[in-house]
Amino acid sequence: MIIVFGSINMDVNMRVKRFPKAGETVLAHSYTMTPGGKGANQALASARIGAKTALVGKVGDDGAGLRILNYLKRHEVMTSGVATSEEMPTGMATVMRDSAGENSIVVASGANAEVNAEQVPSNILGANNVLLCQMELPLEQNALVMKTAHDTGAKVVMNLAPAIAIPKQLLALVDYLIVNQIEAEQLAKTLKIDAQKNTASLAQKLAKQNNVTCIVTMGGKGVVVAEPNGKGFSFPALKIKQVVDTAGAGDCFCGTFTACLHEGRTLMAAVKMATVASGLSCQTKGIMKSYPYLSDIEEAMETMPEAVSI
Repeated sequence: MIIVFGSINMDVNMRVKRFPKAGETVLAHSYTMTPGGKGANQALASARIGAKTALVGKVGDDGAGLRILNYLKRHEVMTSGVATSEEMPTGMATVMRDSAGENSIVVASGANAEVNAEQVPSNILGANNVLLCQMELPLEQNALVMKTAHDTGAKVVMNLAPAIAIPKQLLALVDYLIVNQIEAEQLAKTLKIDAQKNTASLAQKLAKQNNVTCIVTMGGKGVVVAEPNGKGFSFPALKIKQVVDTAGAGDCFCGTFTACLHEGRTLMAAVKMATVASGLSCQTKGIMKSYPYLSDIEEAMETMPEAVSI
């Protein structure tokens, strides 16, 4: 089973021609409210390809929380590990998307700030399971869950997003580190690693120094993977007709990769499928509803080239 220890938000989506400058008001003709949060997004992406996935987090005692949980349940995500706060509302994110499909996001944590590691029973973490974490929950709670997973033999996948300064001993608990280019450079600065312009070189340094498989996503430029043994490879991004909406593509990658890993696929196959899935998600407006099913991914895989060694 995959245990996603992560955030749950209601997203308020607004489409604008361009992002506002400081002090400027930009009008949006309409808005939508959709389930989101990096934890919830990644859990749904995992469940979409058929992996048994449990989400652990917290929502408020409000309509937004109930709506999100009902949506996740309909899409085969197990939510029994999601608690309800008596004090805080469900987390909220304001997502602005411009005419080019890029996005700008502001997040209010709400009930996510109360998530506790004790919500994850140690008996569901073990050698046959995978823990997936992000950085929208309290760092100390992430650390506790990761330590338990590491000690019980579960694989740990950490998506360092949003990028924050984390202690090196926490990285020692991670098997697979997923970051984008900006996050990789910020982590390198924290760890005092020379962040060269060559992304492959940076990934290799992060992998070797921290004994972790480092995966750096580069948007339209594809993905680079470096293993601690010095081996590595890259894939280009999936060629798609038109980029409509990039929001949530990174979460789609993380959830799909973790699910593929759990299902016994090789590292290279898991990365390739995740790259395809995240590319497909950029062709549709919205986040969760844009995430592809296994059949969609397998069909698009035929157009992907083979990996290139780095």
